[in-house]
Amino acid sequence: MAMMCKDRAMGLSRTYFRHPGRHRVAVLVRHGLLPIEVGIAHRILGGARTAAGEPLYEVLTCAVQAGEVRTDTDFTVNVPHGPGALAEADTVIVPAAHEPDPAFPFGTLEAPLAAALALIRPGTRIASICTGAFVLAAAGLLDGRRATTHWAHCEELRQLRPQVEVDPDVLFVDDGDVLTSAGVASGIDLCLHLVRRDFGAEVAGSVARRTVVPPHRDGGQAQFVRRPVPAPGMASTSAARAWALRHLHRPLALAELAAQESMSVRTFTRRFREETGVSPQVWLTRQRVERARHLLETSDLPVDRVAADAGFGTGASLRQHFQAVLGVAPSAYRRTFRAAPPEAAQGAVRSSAEV
Repeated sequence: MAMMCKDRAMGLSRTYFRHPGRHRVAVLVRHGLLPIEVGIAHRILGGARTAAGEPLYEVLTCAVQAGEVRTDTDFTVNVPHGPGALAEADTVIVPAAHEPDPAFPFGTLEAPLAAALALIRPGTRIASICTGAFVLAAAGLLDGRRATTHWAHCEELRQLRPQVEVDPDVLFVDDGDVLTSAGVASGIDLCLHLVRRDFGAEVAGSVARRTVVPPHRDGGQAQFVRRPVPAPGMASTSAARAWALRHLHRPLALAELAAQESMSVRTFTRRFREETGVSPQVWLTRQRVERARHLLETSDLPVDRVAADAGFGTGASLRQHFQAVLGVAPSAYRRTFRAAPPEAAQGAVRSSAEV
């Protein structure tokens, strides 16, 4: 049954409903907000459902002061919740804002924003989309951590906050209770990663299918891919990738992949990296890990059989790659995600962004 709560922070009094059992997400917006980034959080997280169709997240939009907030377009939005929603959140998401950010260049937060962030309970997971990372950095939440933001602003963040280990070459970084992502579309990847981390691949895949987006782009994928779409008349490596996914269960030589596109190994390798941002070998390993994750979550196959079906050959090889990519053993991963209640999946693995 829903519980009625009052937001009394900073002199505000606003009633909203909290649903026991649902993971509560507060999206903290500021003037100059990008509507698409706020929409991403609501569409991806708000679209996560149980098998019975019940929402798994309760997503609220809040601001330092409830009411009208300017966007970076020609309309405003009415934000119904004040900062009190932050105190009730299990996860806080800070999107970008395309107005001069009070957090920088002075390296300190504007008092109302600092007071709002102070309401967040210890242990709450905090994530940013695009330049929302600057707010986290100004609050000191990224000091000593690896983080990212939009590639065009990474150097600025590095100069303004030298204590942050800025990685410009990834889509998102999962550092446990603090996550950061690159520009706009990577917010989709980040939110799908949160769903997967919280409730498993099947739930995340279902959200992705309904949203018509790729179910998983690894966090370690490059932000900037030189040629994601082949120029007219230029051969692509997409057919080879599709062929490889159909044959993951067996060893795949680079020459075989190149032959699918009638290219030399050298040309294929160069074109593959241009289109995906990684080498064929790295891409294959990631796909095998994804196949193994899916089988561990959705079947009762023995670990050795999962290893064979995913192309790792042996259980020992699977365990080695799983530990390197996810930081857990296959058996521990299965115990968390196979037929587990949603709440059991919270924080089970660290990010594959560290591949």
